[in-house]
Amino acid sequence: MSVQELYQKKRGTAEDAINQVKNGDCIIVPTGVGEPPTLLTMLSAQRRRFHDVKVAQILAVRKYDYIDPETVDHVRHVAFFFGGASRAGGQEGWIDFIPSYFSEMPSMIERGQIAADVVFSMASPMDQHGYFSLSLGADYTMAAVARARAVVLEVNPNVPFAYGNCHVHISQVTALIESSEPVLEVGLPKIGPVQEAIGKYVADLIEDGSTLQIGYGGIPDAVVMQLTSKHDLGIHTEMIGDGILTLVESGVVTNRKKTYLRGKMIATFALGSKKLYQFMNRNPALEIHPVDFTNDPYLAAKNDKLVAINATLQVDLLGQCGSESLGPLPYSGSGGQVDFVRAANRSRGGKAFIVLPSTARDDSITRVVPMLTPGTHVTTGKNDINYVVTEFGVAQLRGKTAKQRAQEMIAIAHPDFRAELTAAARQMHLL
Repeated sequence: MSVQELYQKKRGTAEDAINQVKNGDCIIVPTGVGEPPTLLTMLSAQRRRFHDVKVAQILAVRKYDYIDPETVDHVRHVAFFFGGASRAGGQEGWIDFIPSYFSEMPSMIERGQIAADVVFSMASPMDQHGYFSLSLGADYTMAAVARARAVVLEVNPNVPFAYGNCHVHISQVTALIESSEPVLEVGLPKIGPVQEAIGKYVADLIEDGSTLQIGYGGIPDAVVMQLTSKHDLGIHTEMIGDGILTLVESGVVTNRKKTYLRGKMIATFALGSKKLYQFMNRNPALEIHPVDFTNDPYLAAKNDKLVAINATLQVDLLGQCGSESLGPLPYSGSGGQVDFVRAANRSRGGKAFIVLPSTARDDSITRVVPMLTPGTHVTTGKNDINYVVTEFGVAQLRGKTAKQRAQEMIAIAHPDFRAELTAAARQMHLL
């Protein structure tokens, strides 16, 4: 049977596709805009016919009707990372959470530590050889494709066909549907004067020829906006977004000086605009790979001068970062922060930056604290942290004593809180 005949045989309606799900199944869905809206809308509409079905995903960007506390016995969301669609449910306890490093999720699926009975994913149109591209999110989804009983694709002409290890053959597909709505666009975060100040400190420490990993958020994008005078930057990251596209278009990103996969931008998922998705389509300068490749600290560290830029919510005087909770209340997740901090620390000439505003709630609360708030989920430990940056400066911590760390951290705290931080440090015998 030809690949086109196989395609027609497996093509059906969303209602047909939902029949691949059985009670007790765990459905794996890609990161962000890789989620298939037609399939998840149909699952939502029919959720009461199921029992104990889970939908597992690192970042839900739409709040589908199945994300509903009244029907969690039928279909329940399981988050690997909380976003706007899932955060309230996580804080209220009716959305489950699986802590993990982003880089290790594929191996957890392969070992059966994370169930993967069914895959629901967006996909590009099939090429002449029978391959679809899961360009919007290869992440842990490729591992799930290899393990799942049923692979269900939502094929959409607006999904780019990207290169890399992100391809699924029609013979691996159990069922597919077609849709044509535009891929969801996610705009750049708002950048204010605090973000700009932090961004300038970081940008000043980035050398020509560096390879960048850039997280999502106002501060990482503020850094990006201040890199237009740099030369020959490379990209090895988890997320490709419009900030990186801006650097490519300005000629700053060439990937010529990379020491690992020279000439190629590497990412595991995309989150941005229609322009970004069009840029990705059959672009030989970009490869999308599973996250156990992109975020593996040992592989990413093969890039000399690897720069990792990630945000946190709170940091203590030793440098411990609580990046994913507000006290015990979950807010996001570990994501790839630790993966890339460790990669940058291993890289020859690498630099790992943790960025945050010095205060919250209109300067009424310090984010630089003597000790993390009780119950805080520690994301990146003190032994991994190198640079911490606020709008008041840069603290460089690796190789420093506990006393020196406390001094560095107090120096970049908001001036209104430095006296009380100093007093707390003395009480803790750090000064």
